[in-house]
Amino acid sequence: MEPPCSSESIYNLIPSDWKEPPQPPRYVGMYQLFKAAVKEDMQKFKTAVKTMGPAKLEIPSPKDFLKKHSKEKTLPPKKKFDRSEPRKPPVPLRTDHPVMGIQCEKNFINTNAADVIMAVAKKPKPVYVDRRTGDKHDLETSGLVPKYINKKDYGVTPEYICKRNKEAKKAQEEYDNYIQENLRKGAIKRVSDEEREAVLQGLKKKWEEVHKEFQSLSVFIDSISKKIRKQKLEEEMKQLEHDIGVFEKHKIIYIANK
Repeated sequence: MEPPCSSESIYNLIPSDWKEPPQPPRYVGMYQLFKAAVKEDMQKFKTAVKTMGPAKLEIPSPKDFLKKHSKEKTLPPKKKFDRSEPRKPPVPLRTDHPVMGIQCEKNFINTNAADVIMAVAKKPKPVYVDRRTGDKHDLETSGLVPKYINKKDYGVTPEYICKRNKEAKKAQEEYDNYIQENLRKGAIKRVSDEEREAVLQGLKKKWEEVHKEFQSLSVFIDSISKKIRKQKLEEEMKQLEHDIGVFEKHKIIYIANK
C-alpha cells in the first residue's frame, strides 16, 4: 500500500483565498463605549463652571465703575508724637540670665488628696429604664416626677385673671345700677317671659315663611327683578336669624318706653 501523497491532503480542499470571517464585536455598554470621551470632556471643562449651572449674579450698574485709587489701602491718620507717654520696658540684654532654681514648697499630691477627701460626693443623675434591654432616660424631664405640684404658686389663680374678674364684676355692678335707676324712672321696662316666648315663636314662624318663599324662587335667575327679590329675601332671613339668636341668648330683655 502506497503512502498518501501530500497533494492529496484534505487541507488542499480549502480554497487558498479563504479568510476567517471576522468575529462579531462584543457588546460594550454605553458607559464603557463613551468612557474615553467623558474623561476627555471632564478634563477639558473641569474648571469652567464649578457650580450647578452658571452663577446667578447681579448685573453691576454702569454707574459703579472702577475708579482710580479705589482699591488702594488707606493709611491711618497721622498722630502727633508725645514724649510724655510711658515707654515700653527695655529689651533684656544678652548678658542677662533668667532667675533659676526657684522651687515651690507646696505638696500638690497631698493637696489634691485632701481636696478629693473633703469634696462632697456627686449625686447620681435620676434616670428610669423603660425596657428590659436597659435603655435609660432622664427622669426629671419625663413627667413622672411630681415637680410642678410642689411649687408655692401651684393652683393659685394668676394675678391678671383676678384683675380681669374684678373689672368684669365692677362693670356688671355698674350695669345693674344703671338698669335699676332706669326702672325707677320708668324709662325702660322688662319683657316678661310670656311676651319673650311669643315674640320668639313669631320670629321663627316668620323665618319659615320667608324661607319657603325663598325656596320657591326659580333656579335660573335671568332678570334684574328676580335678582333684587332674591337679595331682599336673603337680607330678611339674615335679620330674622340675628333677632332669633338675640332672644334665645338673653333670658332677660329690657325695652325703652316711648
